[in-house]
Amino acid sequence: MSSYSKKYVSVRKNREFQYLFKKGESLVTYAFVCYYKSNKRRTSRVGITASKKIGNAVKRNRARRIIREAFRLVQPLIADKTDKRYDFVFVARGKTPELDSKQIFELLVKQLLPRL
Repeated sequence: MSSYSKKYVSVRKNREFQYLFKKGESLVTYAFVCYYKSNKRRTSRVGITASKKIGNAVKRNRARRIIREAFRLVQPLIADKTDKRYDFVFVARGKTPELDSKQIFELLVKQLLPRL
């Protein structure tokens, strides 16, 4: 058995993404749009999307990768701040591939944490 463990649980189904787009609260920054809503699960979940407007596959994958890393770093802070669990959907924007995960992390701490 592998010792590898996944760092987060993903939002995978289209209907879950659509539910968060419609019913979730939103946070808009120059780097991403975040939709979030509390859930009744044991863990928080995250979904990340990047459209073709972002650029080619390399840029889209980079955008997803840096958002994923920033969320991995901010997840313990969310768990410490609140007992609730949340579903998050991040939508990458045009500037996202040009940034690094530290800048995304700072935006999450500054903008998202006070709202939870």
